[in-house]
Amino acid sequence: MIDSDDYSPSKVTVEDGVLRIVVATEAGGASLDLQGIDEGAAALRSVVAGTTEIGSVLLIGRGPNFCAGGNVRDFAGADDRGAFVGSVADSFHAFVRELSAVTVPVVAGVHGWAAGAGMSLVCLTDIAIGGPSTKLRPAYPSIGFTPDGGMSWTLPRIVGSGRAMDILLNDSIINGEDAVRLGILSRLVGDDIVDSEAERLARTLANGPTSAYQGIKRLLTASESTTLTEQLDAESASISAAASSPAGVEGVDAFIEKRRPDFS
Repeated sequence: MIDSDDYSPSKVTVEDGVLRIVVATEAGGASLDLQGIDEGAAALRSVVAGTTEIGSVLLIGRGPNFCAGGNVRDFAGADDRGAFVGSVADSFHAFVRELSAVTVPVVAGVHGWAAGAGMSLVCLTDIAIGGPSTKLRPAYPSIGFTPDGGMSWTLPRIVGSGRAMDILLNDSIINGEDAVRLGILSRLVGDDIVDSEAERLARTLANGPTSAYQGIKRLLTASESTTLTEQLDAESASISAAASSPAGVEGVDAFIEKRRPDFS
């Protein structure tokens, strides 16, 4: 396991099987926290390598907003804006690559604004919890930029290519209800419990049948580039392996014995 003392305790922690990564803070004006992103990438890399065992990932922002995107003031102050923004994107993308590689569920508590890189992060999660006051916005065109963080790849897969083009070109502001309807957010809860509900869900998933979740994510990812016949073969192989796994054995036995399964 990662010792949270190896990382800034305010940005990356591991507790009860949940890897929590702070992506923005109020002190940083809710802009993408590069320290959190760098340390998060290192932690995720350890997970992918098998050095660290976790059951879920939780992305959170500290303050009134989840993440308002990159720090535009830093962009403006750079001697070479192109080189600086490119280096920030490279760091961000190192995090994105590791996040996309983890096989456990990724959850986000999306309170307030998720703009620019913040919206990109939301699009990368498996389950994103928002509230009535949650708002999402690409924000890139407003400063003459193009997307990063994988938004040009994830958004069309969530909402369709035509809708994604409309959202990006018009720099649309998407409220919580519309974000759920479009599939960007998974569900809405009260604004005051967005973070606690995301935390609860991450803990629940971390204590669930991890191998089954890994199989589900693997199947859904593969389905984007396979035929139905290929997917049926993959499903047969996966469910057969699941039935013989410790989680599958415990799940079936618990069902027959009419008790709650213990997947720990």
